[in-house]
Amino acid sequence: MERMTGFLYAKPQKVLALQTTRSPKFLGLQPHKGLWPRANFGQGIIIGVIDNEIKPDHLSFSDEVMPTPLTKWKGKCRLNGTTCNKKLIGATRIFLGMTGLPVDVGAHGTHTASTAAGAFVSGANVFGQSNGTTTGMAPRAHLAIYQACEDDGCEESTILAAMEAAIADGVNVLSLSIGGQEEPYFADGIAIGVFRAIQNGIIVSCAAGNGGPFHGTLSNTAPWILTVGTSTIDRSFRATAVLGNNAWFDGVSVHQPKVFPRTLLPLVRPTAGKCAPGTLNKTLVVGNVVLCEADGPFETFNLGQAVRDTGGAAMIVVNGETDLCAPSPQVDVIPTTTVSLADGEAIKEYINSTFAPTAMIAFEGTVVGLKEAPAIAFFSSRGPSLTSPGILKPDIVGPGVSILPAWPSSVDNTTNSTASFNLQCGTSMSTPHLSGITALIRSLHPDWSPAAVKSAIMTSADFLNHDGSLILDERKLPTDLFAIGAGHVNPARAADPGLVYDIHPDDYLQYLCGLNYTDDQIVFITQRRITCTNINSIPEAELNYPSFSIQLGSDTQTYRRTVTNVDKTYSVYNSLITSIPGIDIHVYPTVLRFTRMNQKITYQISFKRTDRLKNATYMQGSITWSSKQHSVRSPILIKLI
Repeated sequence: MERMTGFLYAKPQKVLALQTTRSPKFLGLQPHKGLWPRANFGQGIIIGVIDNEIKPDHLSFSDEVMPTPLTKWKGKCRLNGTTCNKKLIGATRIFLGMTGLPVDVGAHGTHTASTAAGAFVSGANVFGQSNGTTTGMAPRAHLAIYQACEDDGCEESTILAAMEAAIADGVNVLSLSIGGQEEPYFADGIAIGVFRAIQNGIIVSCAAGNGGPFHGTLSNTAPWILTVGTSTIDRSFRATAVLGNNAWFDGVSVHQPKVFPRTLLPLVRPTAGKCAPGTLNKTLVVGNVVLCEADGPFETFNLGQAVRDTGGAAMIVVNGETDLCAPSPQVDVIPTTTVSLADGEAIKEYINSTFAPTAMIAFEGTVVGLKEAPAIAFFSSRGPSLTSPGILKPDIVGPGVSILPAWPSSVDNTTNSTASFNLQCGTSMSTPHLSGITALIRSLHPDWSPAAVKSAIMTSADFLNHDGSLILDERKLPTDLFAIGAGHVNPARAADPGLVYDIHPDDYLQYLCGLNYTDDQIVFITQRRITCTNINSIPEAELNYPSFSIQLGSDTQTYRRTVTNVDKTYSVYNSLITSIPGIDIHVYPTVLRFTRMNQKITYQISFKRTDRLKNATYMQGSITWSSKQHSVRSPILIKLI
């Protein structure tokens, strides 16, 4: 193969993992004012979704108010037995480097596509809960689906082929709810494919991964990718465990019985909290509330069957520490509430403290307006990037917990009813939220580069929750920059950021040389032959990125950043540094004065330690450039060495 014309690189391929009615309003998107009508709901933008198959006849893919796609669209519809429309303009299955007919009953692809650009659908709910109108982030954007995944994963070569097809077809945005173990970028198929996409002006958002709360678990960390973590929204399907000592523990359950007695019943816990089928003692369980501990994200249904079949009246499930969605709303076969690991420990302590523990479940239905939202999801992967620690990742977080997207079919096992929407959790859900938001921004600013759009999203992000307090971890712990990145997406502010940190694709060459990649390795990424000895390489932290991640020893370090004015008016920006104990931070100049659109100004920022800061490893702060109209914030992460 190496002797063949056009050969670049070969390696064993990896198989990568596939990683609403409330979230638009939670993000400030409203039909009659603000960003949605300003951006015409994303009209004219084509979002390519690389995933598994979809259900094309779902109402979320209706084209009732959609215009004809622009002539730039070069793709095709290859659906078997049905046709595409003005919303779903393309559907292709990629396999063995060829194109074919996509299967049309998929779940994962259906929910990611509908979250990015699903149409308005009234009366959406999941078994009566969260009833309302569901929609994607860019409801008038077009969708092109590239089936590059099967249920058991996505082959790297197929993902690359899908990206090449999407580029040739003319998409504006790409969404990949896919990820794998972090690798050097020249060995990372997604990083290679996304670089080709940004060279063609395409914005790409990718899932950060579901490996949290552990650090160093990220996927898709290349700086030319918008890496998306996951947060909660202000909605819960509340089912409260009430104990005999009058302690209350808010849990969740999608199955909310219309009639369930609020009467205290005996509360029992099987040995080690295990409720596997065939292991329960009927004498212990019959007529009682049973406390069960789940080991995995999909175990609740099986536990419920076991408790029901043994005669239990209800079940309290304690979420396992490795659960995908903690706690996760699920459709149950017995009245159930799922509580967090910490609350489960408190309930166990109560059981052990009395001879006759009792409990009941108070089903309270859909609750909205939770002030502690957003919070960083337990499972959302954390930094640092192992490949390039000088780039702070993830970039941004967005809604990904208990999202209600389109679904081929979901079944309520207590009534045998079905629904065409379902609740999902994961960075697979937050990623298409950001894909749809980038489509709105691209609709308003078609001339912005992918890096400019990314910068706008990052520097306008929120770091406070709806209660005005710092955003916390879902476990109510303080959040670090490895979890939240630049913050929680704020679509309206992202569409009007004031300043952006722009990066041309060629600018990454200096960065890649600074990583000490060989000339051949850089060719794998850029498909362009360069010689690093002829290029002024830069350290990672010198890339014109909208955030800072530096290693600081005893010497002063100085970095440059260039900001571009994307506001039409004359503006003056003043610098504001969030202080970091034991570190002096100086910026020059301290004031930026812009007199015209697209004017660029470079500033310098220096860091110096003033004491040894015993027992400290990482410190964090920020630099904000503020004018009368805008606030442009960049997080700063410092590793002390």
